[in-house]
Amino acid sequence: MMEALQDVGQVAPIRIATRPGTRIVDSEKITVNLGYVDLGHVDLLVSEGAYANRSDFIRTAVRNQIERHADITRQSVARKAVEMGLRHYGRAELEAARAAGVALDIRVLGLAVIAADVSPDLARASIASLEVLGSLQASPAVKRALADRLR
Repeated sequence: MMEALQDVGQVAPIRIATRPGTRIVDSEKITVNLGYVDLGHVDLLVSEGAYANRSDFIRTAVRNQIERHADITRQSVARKAVEMGLRHYGRAELEAARAAGVALDIRVLGLAVIAADVSPDLARASIASLEVLGSLQASPAVKRALADRLR
């Protein structure tokens, strides 16, 4: 998906600082239900060597559809303030927002990461709203603290 987002021209490289032992997951597992005939077509293409496996086929199909509808993505990003790609919110950034009396309205298309050292209280004090089209990585306690602010 990140390749498709880069094709849209909206992804800026972002450095992520993590503590030793912290792992940023670069993909998320989803479940897709397919009819038997569609699945048979996928398996045929895999067996003929067109794709390495089912996952390769599905990733390619998703990227193709994202590229096909890139104009919708561009228009939406132009209308709304959306950060695309990987966005990391660390304790220092959220503390600075709280100190300035600013509550952040966060909108991310991709992966939003709230650092492991961010407390639920700090998250509530510094984040007014949170909308993630993709995946949110945060501690369970922070997710619970922001549950009423998730869109």
